[in-house]
Amino acid sequence: MLESGCKAVKEGVLEKRSDGLLQLWKKKRCILTEEGLLLTPPKQPPPQQQQEQPPPVPAEPAAKIKELHFSNMKTVDCVERKGKYVYFTVVMAEGKEIDFRCAQEQGWNAAITLQMVQYKNRQAILAVRSTRQKQQHLAQP
Repeated sequence: MLESGCKAVKEGVLEKRSDGLLQLWKKKRCILTEEGLLLTPPKQPPPQQQQEQPPPVPAEPAAKIKELHFSNMKTVDCVERKGKYVYFTVVMAEGKEIDFRCAQEQGWNAAITLQMVQYKNRQAILAVRSTRQKQQHLAQP
C-alpha cells in the first residue's frame, strides 16, 4: 500500500489478539492509509540523542508485515468499552475476524471505519462512472 504512494492517515500502536490457543494480546505498529491497514511488529524505542549515528536497522521481512486491504474488509464491528480499552473486531470478506484493542482516547476503531467507508464510496463512484462511460460508448453510432 505505502509503496503505491498512499500517505499514512494515522500511525500508532494497536493490540491484536493472537490466533493461538492462549489468544494473547500482542502490540502491533499500525499504519492506516486510504487503502487499508498495515500491521508490523512494534518498532524498538528510538535511542537517546547521540553524537554518532546508530547502525542502520535491517528492514522487517515481508512475512512480518500484514496488510488488511479495505477491498477485503467487510465491517469494523464495535465494540466494547472496558476499563481504559476499546475492543473492536475487523471482519474480513472471507469471514475471518481479527480482534483489536486500544486505549479509548486513541479512536482507532472510528478512524479505520471512516477510512473504510471513504474507500468503499470511492470504489462505488468509480463503478458508476465506468458503467456510464460504457453506456455512452454503446449509445454512440
